[in-house]
Amino acid sequence: MISILKLSARNLMRYRRRTLLTAMLISFGVIALLIFVAGAGSFKNVMIGGITDSMLGHLQIHKKGYTSAIENLPLNQNLQAGATAKIETVLKEEPAIAAYSKRIKLGAMFSNFTENTSIRLNGIDPVTEDATVPALRGRISEGKKDGLLVEPGHILIPTLLARGMKVKVGDGIVLVATNATGSVNGKNFVVSGILDPVTGPGGRDGYIHEADARDLLRMEKPELMEIAIRLKNIDQLAEVNERLSAKLEQIKNKEDKPVTELHTWKDLSPFANIVKMIDMMTLFIRIMLVSIVLVSVLNVMLMAVYERIREIGTLAAIGTPPGKIMGMFMGEGLLLGLVGAAAGIVVSLGLVALLNASPISFAFGREVITLRPVLTGVEIGWVLLASVVVSALASLQPAWRAARMDPIVALRHV
Repeated sequence: MISILKLSARNLMRYRRRTLLTAMLISFGVIALLIFVAGAGSFKNVMIGGITDSMLGHLQIHKKGYTSAIENLPLNQNLQAGATAKIETVLKEEPAIAAYSKRIKLGAMFSNFTENTSIRLNGIDPVTEDATVPALRGRISEGKKDGLLVEPGHILIPTLLARGMKVKVGDGIVLVATNATGSVNGKNFVVSGILDPVTGPGGRDGYIHEADARDLLRMEKPELMEIAIRLKNIDQLAEVNERLSAKLEQIKNKEDKPVTELHTWKDLSPFANIVKMIDMMTLFIRIMLVSIVLVSVLNVMLMAVYERIREIGTLAAIGTPPGKIMGMFMGEGLLLGLVGAAAGIVVSLGLVALLNASPISFAFGREVITLRPVLTGVEIGWVLLASVVVSALASLQPAWRAARMDPIVALRHV
């Protein structure tokens, strides 16, 4: 096998210019694929991290039917204390969960004593919320960033609201809310922080302490609207979702129907569709790479067979087995793909290192995205394997044709 590859390499060096051009074309395809995959992967990770780590969490639990009316923040779709206790038992038994946060969600009127507007609010336990969505603290552009995320009597408000209502950190405001029975209640707050915007639902929400949320809604029982969950590893999302779904299905109401519904961040964020589009584009780029390698190697090997017909006839005439002739040509194609892909991988790693040294930043809506591309060993291995396999397959037909040549006919070829 090694002797055949050495012979194949020697034959490739006889046509250095053509070999170099073909290898460069394969390298270009590999570089284009790897840089796109690294950049697209970085964009996906930044956006997914921004959404899950600062707002949604990786998974969310609601009462059955809550998400169908989530835009209206229904107050009659609360998780009661008994169901919440059973849910927490399930969550504590799941080793893949890093943290979870119980939330009270409501709509309220926001007043700066001069103007009024509406606001969506999250009543949170600041300690568990900090553990579940650790990037939320990083979104505080103005105000205190240490200590409790939000203290009783204080509120975190989004930048758009602060600008529109001309409210600063330290200003007093009033929140007025209507509870499930139609009772109206108001409460004074102090603005303790202003939050940078982030793409997706929840990016314009305000945050208050859970005790204040209960006061506003005059809750007599410890009810909840939402439980956000953070996993230790987001790659386990699908399997954890499946396990939790099966266990939560066992929590039923008096009618023997499931009480809860479990959703992943993909079910709750429109960015999931952008992720699908990026994955589809990556698939198309992969197909383009395979096509480039296939056409390039096939063309070179067909030319090699055509130009060396008499040489093939001589090899056959002196007793060279057809299998060895076939292996020689397949070896040439395989080496072309291997060398081209290896060179492309080396250049791609250099470009990725350069992009990390001087990261690219651009505006995405109201956010600034900084790309720090990374190439995984799996992606590099896939590209190398695909290039070698496709090169070998592209060489198969020309090699088979060379091996089946009649030596007498081949030697007469002009």
